[in-house]
Amino acid sequence: MGCGSALSEFDCVAALGQSQANSVWESHWSTWITEADIQEMTSYGLNTIRIPVGYWIFEDLVYTDSEHFPQGGLAFLEQLCGWATDASMYIIIDLHGAPGAQVAQQPFTGQYASTAGFYVDYQYQRAYWFLGNMTELIFNGQHPAYGGVGMLEIVNEPIPNDSLNSEYYPNALAAIRAVEAQYNVPAAMQLSIQMMDARWGAGNPDADIPDLTLAAYDDHRYVKYESVPPTTQAGYLQTSCTDQLGGNWPLLIGEWSISPATADQDDPDLTNSVANMPFYTDWWSAQVQAYEMQDGWVFWTWKTDLGDYRWDYQLAVKVGVIPADVQDAYAFDCGAYRQ
Repeated sequence: MGCGSALSEFDCVAALGQSQANSVWESHWSTWITEADIQEMTSYGLNTIRIPVGYWIFEDLVYTDSEHFPQGGLAFLEQLCGWATDASMYIIIDLHGAPGAQVAQQPFTGQYASTAGFYVDYQYQRAYWFLGNMTELIFNGQHPAYGGVGMLEIVNEPIPNDSLNSEYYPNALAAIRAVEAQYNVPAAMQLSIQMMDARWGAGNPDADIPDLTLAAYDDHRYVKYESVPPTTQAGYLQTSCTDQLGGNWPLLIGEWSISPATADQDDPDLTNSVANMPFYTDWWSAQVQAYEMQDGWVFWTWKTDLGDYRWDYQLAVKVGVIPADVQDAYAFDCGAYRQ
């Protein structure tokens, strides 16, 4: 894309300039995920798509004198949602990049910020505006492409902050419900509203919310970052076969992979070599079985340019690590690892 060493969208747009950056991103959005990808997903039995977006997709929210983000993304989001809706997929739209950045020095926020600047009132106000506008697009009757959207995730992977639970969560829910009320959305059609669960470590999301109707929860289960004794094939399989999770309910595992601990991923028994593919098939199967005992899952991610099937669902199917039918996960028997 020509971003070179830039660590985020913000840095890349600042380096390229707005006009060139817009051209680069338009080309990327036009080709990276297409309707053929959606058809391929559904052919594998996948029925849910989680779409991470930044607040800057609504360009009126951007401080153009100090913030640098690609423009024109909203049309592509609508196009993607239209394809997914036509394919009868369930769509989660995730506020992945919050105003001011919810985590410091994390490219996924869209800006490699030195500090987490999200947790103040004026940034919360921008996030409420984002959520309200997204809800309006879904329900105002002018954008049928959003018909498959059933859930809004109100912020991805926040850090602990008292105001997150006492202010942001209840007010974010209220902003969404207010727009639904404006359009007389019946209770049965209201959006599920998703927060990171208590296991994530940013507090109990239920603590200050008076009405938890249609509240849902997200956990990102990257076993590679957990304590897995021992870090062997058998150790990973035992961990996933006995994974009980728990926490808030209903829980959807919104991100996970089949990548082992960074320190071990190049060990002979854990590389992404052909010889280790049967292990990775079994480990994928064990995780699917565990997460299906919750409210479902979304793999991170569908497609990458890393060339590593442990992070790339599409590639993993192509090379034969993940079966072309998701139900084949149940061909693996976890019994021996539950002794």
